[in-house]
Amino acid sequence: MKDNPHKFSFAKVYCSIFGHKLKVTKNVTDHVHEYKCANCGQEMTDTANGFLAPLTKKFKETNNYIAKIHKKRKDRRLRQSHYAKAS
Repeated sequence: MKDNPHKFSFAKVYCSIFGHKLKVTKNVTDHVHEYKCANCGQEMTDTANGFLAPLTKKFKETNNYIAKIHKKRKDRRLRQSHYAKAS
């Protein structure tokens, strides 16, 4: 069931006045993270230019793809450094 955007919430009012209390929910890379507000539950992510944006379906797909590439590169770097030390 989707949230009704017109539904009144004290948490949303609190966040609109005092700002969100963001906590990291996922480390995509060393510089890109996904966040979730502890008060209202809104999800945010880092953008390419360093700002925060609401976490949409498109951003989730992009972050998953970036995380997969980052993991492959990190694993490859670890394997190469292991072989370099062995010789």
